[in-house]
Amino acid sequence: MKRLKIVLIAFVSTFLFSSCGYNKMVEMDEQVTASWAQVENVYQRRADLIPNLVNTVKGYAAHEQETLTGVIEARSKATSVNIDPTNMNPQMLQQFNQAQEGLSSALSRLMVVVEKYPDLKANQNFMDLQAQLEGTENRIAVERRKFNQTTQTYNAYIRKFPRVIYAGWFGFEKKTYFEAQQGSEKAPEVQF
Repeated sequence: MKRLKIVLIAFVSTFLFSSCGYNKMVEMDEQVTASWAQVENVYQRRADLIPNLVNTVKGYAAHEQETLTGVIEARSKATSVNIDPTNMNPQMLQQFNQAQEGLSSALSRLMVVVEKYPDLKANQNFMDLQAQLEGTENRIAVERRKFNQTTQTYNAYIRKFPRVIYAGWFGFEKKTYFEAQQGSEKAPEVQF
C-alpha cells in the first residue's frame, strides 16, 4: 500500500509539474533577458559611435565646445545606467530611458551645430558616421519593439490559468515594458 502511494504521488507530481509549464516559463524568461541584452547592445553601439562623431565635429567646430562637452557628458550618463534584466522594474527602466533620452537630446543639439558648417556636412567621414548613427537609431527602435513583444508573450503566458498559480510559486513575475517618455509624442522643436 505504501509503495502504491509513492508511485501515485510520483505520477501525479510528474503530471502536475510537466504540465505546469515550468520549463517553458524558464525559456520565456530567458528570451526576455536576451531581448533586453539586445536593446542594451544597440544602445552601446550608439554610445561607441559618439566619440568618433564628436572628434570629427571637433575639427570643424572647435568653438562649439559647450555642445561637444554636453554630448560627451550625456554619453557618460547613458552608459553608466545599467539594468539587470532579472529584477527590472519600472523605476529602473525609467532611469535608463531618461539617460538615453538625454543622450538623444544632446545628439540633436550637435546636429543643429553641424548645420552651421557646410564643409563638415560634406565631409565623408562625418556623413558615414551620421548614416551609422541613423541606422543605429532604427535598430534601437526595432530592438525595443522586439523586447516589448517578447515581454508581452512572457507576461501573457505566466498570467494564464493554471500557470498563474505555478508562476508565483517559482518566482516568475510580470516583466516591465519599455515605454516612451512622457511628451515624446510631440515632435521636438529645432531652431537654427
